[in-house]
Amino acid sequence: MTESAAHRLRVREVIEETADSRSLVFDVPAGAADRFAYRPGQFLTLRIPLGDEHVARCYSLSSAPGLDEGLKVTVKRVAGGVGSNWLCDHARPGTELEVLPPAGTFTPKSLAGDLLLFAGGSGITPIMSIVRALLHERTGTAVLIYANRDERSVIFADELTALAARHPGRFVPIHLLQSVQGLPTVDEIAALARPFADRDAAYVCGPEPFMDAVTAALGQVGMSRDRVVLEQFRSLSSDPFAGGETAIAPGAEAAATVSVSLDGEHHELPWPGGTTLLDLLHANGVDAPFSCKEGACSACACRLVSGEVKMLRNEVLEEEDLAEGWVLGCQSVPITEHVEVTYDDN
Repeated sequence: MTESAAHRLRVREVIEETADSRSLVFDVPAGAADRFAYRPGQFLTLRIPLGDEHVARCYSLSSAPGLDEGLKVTVKRVAGGVGSNWLCDHARPGTELEVLPPAGTFTPKSLAGDLLLFAGGSGITPIMSIVRALLHERTGTAVLIYANRDERSVIFADELTALAARHPGRFVPIHLLQSVQGLPTVDEIAALARPFADRDAAYVCGPEPFMDAVTAALGQVGMSRDRVVLEQFRSLSSDPFAGGETAIAPGAEAAATVSVSLDGEHHELPWPGGTTLLDLLHANGVDAPFSCKEGACSACACRLVSGEVKMLRNEVLEEEDLAEGWVLGCQSVPITEHVEVTYDDN
C-alpha cells in the first residue's frame, strides 16, 4: 500500500435507517478532498478495530457526488458480521477510522440514460447513490425493483417515496416483500422486468441468490449480458491497510515490460515475473487503485490493451468481462514480453 492511500476519517453523524441498519457520515479533510472524489455506486474500505486486531470491510457509498457534503456508507447488521456489527454497536459521532479512497466499477458510464435497477436488502446502498445522482442530472430515468423481508426492513423507505413524488415519470420504485409475496421467483422477476427490457442497462446488487435470480430473469426477457452490471463483495481475509506488501525482491529480473495509462498519465516499467501489476505500480510510486488485494472486489480492475497476463485468483470478473479484456491488477502477472493496460476506461 502506498503511504498516502489510507486516511483517518472522523464520523460526523450516525443515522438509524432501520432497526438493524445505520448510516455513517464521514467528514473529509480539505487536503484529502481530491483523494475521496467518487462516482455513484462506488464503495469505501474501512479498517475496523476488534480489540487488539483489525478487520477490513468494504461498504458501498449511499451518498451522491455533487449532492452530499460528506461521505455516507450504510451498514446492516448481519449474523456473524463482525465488522458490520461493530459499526452498528460502536460507531459514534467523533469516531475515527482508517479509510481507503473510493473504488469500484459498479457505476454508470452515463447518468443521462434509462436504467433498470435491482436491489435486495442492503444492496440498496449503491443503488441509492446511483438513483440520487441520476435524478440530480435531470435527464435520465430509473425503475427500481427492491426486495426485502418485510416493510420494516426497507432501508431508505421514506426517501424512496419522496424521490418518486418529486420526480414523477423519472423514478418508479417497485417493492417486493417476502412477508407479502414470498421469495421472488425468476418468473416473477422476469414479469416485472419485461416492460423495461429495452433499457440502456441494468444494475443489480444484493444477496447472491437474489442476484442469480435477477440475472436469470433478465436473460429470460432478452436483456443482453453486456447490459447487466453486478456488484459482488466477499469478506476480506487479509488486511489491505497493512504495509510491506509492495516490495519487489532485490535483483528480480524483468520478465516483461508494461505500458500503463492511469489518470491521463503514461508509465513504462520493467515487470519482474511473479510480481503482480498492482505491487509493481505501487513499488514505483504509481498510485493505482485497489481495495481487497484478494481478487474479490474489482476495485483494481483495468483493461488489457495488448499482450497477455495470468490472474492468480479471480472471484469477481465474469466471462463477459474477461472477453472485453478486463483483468485484476492485484492478481495479474505477465505472460508475454510486453503488456499494455489502461485504467482510464473505468
